[in-house]
Amino acid sequence: MWGTLFKRDFESTTGCIRHIFIVLDANVLCLGNDNGISDGRRELTMERKLASIQRIKDLSPIEGADRIEKATVLGWGLVVQKGEFKVGDLCVFCEVDSVLPERPEFEFLRDRKFRIKTIKLKGQVSQGICFPISILPEGYFDLSVEYEGVDVTELLGVKKYEPQIPAQLMGQAKGNFPGFLRKTDEMRIQSVPRVLERQRGKFFYVTEKLDGTSATYFSRDEDFGICSRNIWLKDNEANENNSYVKMAKMLDIQSRLKPYGNIAIQGEIVGPGIQKNKYGLSELDFFLFSIFFIDVYKYANFYGFLKFAELLNLKTVPILERKLELNHSVEELIEMSKGKSELAQIFREGIVIRTVGEEDIDEEIGRISFKVINPDFLLKYEV
Repeated sequence: MWGTLFKRDFESTTGCIRHIFIVLDANVLCLGNDNGISDGRRELTMERKLASIQRIKDLSPIEGADRIEKATVLGWGLVVQKGEFKVGDLCVFCEVDSVLPERPEFEFLRDRKFRIKTIKLKGQVSQGICFPISILPEGYFDLSVEYEGVDVTELLGVKKYEPQIPAQLMGQAKGNFPGFLRKTDEMRIQSVPRVLERQRGKFFYVTEKLDGTSATYFSRDEDFGICSRNIWLKDNEANENNSYVKMAKMLDIQSRLKPYGNIAIQGEIVGPGIQKNKYGLSELDFFLFSIFFIDVYKYANFYGFLKFAELLNLKTVPILERKLELNHSVEELIEMSKGKSELAQIFREGIVIRTVGEEDIDEEIGRISFKVINPDFLLKYEV
């Protein structure tokens, strides 16, 4: 009965949605305003700062180590040379996945191909690297100016590490990722630790972050679209072996979406040819993690997400917690990220934490959704 009521209400407003009220057990699952545009379209989006000026928050000894110590920058823990920094010092911090330029001052990273990865030294996990402010070009730094948080990625020529794309994920592009959708990428909580203070006491749900490739499928007016993280792909013969296209055909996603108007689904594809198929699957599989209403530019909340998964008859990513009250430190969330995958007896990649309601936005990251990567997974699988 609920599904019939929902479909009738939705179809009656197809084309120009002015209100959407999806009600189950007196819970409003998603709504749009009179203009058909929710506040979602005005949400903040935060670009990742690979290299930035930050402050040393804490220094602590490492057991059995005389020459190194643990530093805390933002929410990251990393190993630094003992005595190089004091608590409160400004530094240039480069996050994991940064690739530094081939310059004399970075020559010690040549064996690592200048890439910053998660490593372990004397039993201490280290994520990122710190340099003194003097690494910046001469004349850049003025003590009278507040520089904390300034992005210096371009200034230093730092690039993001991009793994080679396997043949199964390459294909002919129809265009860039559509502007009427939102990309699937969350910030790591270590980069935005203040979110935890601002959102303390609110309720979140926790899902397993699967190690695959994110896909977006949408139905909009007469268009059906297939997208990778950054590209809108053609649905043609040349792309018939592309994993995104094959998944769309295997699940007949176009037919599943068509009854629900202008809508997009986002999820993770895992299986052969993707991330070395760590889960040992015999064929490709798709796990849903978001429902997006295009006309109101808004995600379904947790209850709407679950109901849509049921209506579309699609599996969701593993749900680990349905109602978590957020009263955690970064370190506690990192511990929570550890453990085995729900798909196979391997380390899970991590967790994704999202607000149950989707009503609020955060002043720093916009949509309140962030990821925590399991360091055990990184140490085992990061190459």
